[in-house]
Amino acid sequence: METTLERFQADVIDASMEKPVLLDFWAPWCGPCKSLGPLLEKLESQYGGRFLLVKVNTDEQQQLAQHFRIRSIPTVFAIVGGQPVDQFQGALPEGQLREFIDRLLPDPTEAEIEQAMQALERGDRDGATELLKKVLAAVPEHETARLLYAQLLLEGDPAAALAMLDALGDEAKADPQVAALIARARQLAEEAHVPPPLELVTRIAENDGDLQARLDLAHHYIEQKAWAPALEQLLEIVRRDRAFGDDVGRRTMIDVFGKASAQPQLVSEWRRRLSSVLF
Repeated sequence: METTLERFQADVIDASMEKPVLLDFWAPWCGPCKSLGPLLEKLESQYGGRFLLVKVNTDEQQQLAQHFRIRSIPTVFAIVGGQPVDQFQGALPEGQLREFIDRLLPDPTEAEIEQAMQALERGDRDGATELLKKVLAAVPEHETARLLYAQLLLEGDPAAALAMLDALGDEAKADPQVAALIARARQLAEEAHVPPPLELVTRIAENDGDLQARLDLAHHYIEQKAWAPALEQLLEIVRRDRAFGDDVGRRTMIDVFGKASAQPQLVSEWRRRLSSVLF
């Protein structure tokens, strides 16, 4: 979009209230402008409308050039909320342009975090959970999302909550409130743990090929949401006899992967182990 003095308010000031505007001062005789302009246009398209590119021909719009005190071209201003917030001169390479643009754009995950917190205030735990899962799928290391998700998991699946909290960075864990939450999750996980039936443990110890005992033991662990020991028994069934129970070992493992989705690292590790045994 080429703007003029008459259209500047609508094209730039008003538009920047909705999204960042890159204001590109250029001229037809400017060599670097001929390389920068098409690159900015390409990025505007690739960013899918998250920012707006507005061009100013300094030969035709000298009043605008004077207002912005343009001394050399190309010069690009970033306009956000009606105000210039950053600028650069010259033709930057694409990587530096992307860095410049990314600094202007709001983090899309922050809106989803805010929506999740609003859902929690309304008592909509399911809605908050789905939003937080979406954030963590896009940014697995997002600590605010991890912390909120762990709090949601705490009562229903303390082991998963503890795994989520353990993945936090050292700085977050040093926070007294987070440390207290970790201690609470550990306590609940220990209280929820029920020892496996002695009969099943004895049968497997006496005959490690007793696949029915392994399957029963796996189901005990699944009821306790102790995913790792359950998957260990199921994988041993797959390793020893794929045909047992109509491939029940593999099928149950896949079911556990779905149940344990709150612990993506654990699921990824056991998927890899299953693939190694199968293939």
